Amino acid sequence: MPGLIVQYPTKSFNMENDDHGRNKNLGKNLMCRLKCMFSDSPAQERLSLEDTQQWAQSLERLLGSKYGLATFRTFLKSEYSDENMEFWLTCEDFKKITSSHKMTSRAKKIFEQFVKAESPKEINIDHQTREEIKKNVRRPTVQCFDEAQKIVYGLMERDSYPRFLRSEMYKTLLDSLAVDTEQG
Repeated sequence: MPGLIVQYPTKSFNMENDDHGRNKNLGKNLMCRLKCMFSDSPAQERLSLEDTQQWAQSLERLLGSKYGLATFRTFLKSEYSDENMEFWLTCEDFKKITSSHKMTSRAKKIFEQFVKAESPKEINIDHQTREEIKKNVRRPTVQCFDEAQKIVYGLMERDSYPRFLRSEMYKTLLDSLAVDTEQG
């Protein structure tokens, strides 16, 4: 085409640097969101550097903190891998159901959403566990998802949790809280 001028960028694109910058921004954005979400909390409940550092002790400690849970979920969503966390939390809520009618209805929904092969948010469990749950859903109990929940927790503990601890998001959050603590 006459008159078409093509200009190539003078700086070459480096995917690793781009990801690093994006993740650093995610951490900063997360910090802003967390501050906004929990700014109404009383001072003793606010996110602290010490609490945030304790998340590195165990996945259980991370999930036991409302800030930790919110941060971990945000991290998983940023990696498009939040189905395990959603399943685990959904099972925790399921265990609180007392009505057998509600339990049956909810068990079917959980199966369709997370357990069934090719489901929208399919979790990574073995075929035998999947088939056992399929049977259990017909007459559900509060324990009908326990085996899958253990598997999913183990996957998060071995995979997602260590990635979270190494992430720019977590490091940026720690750095930001350290600065806040110093400024006092």
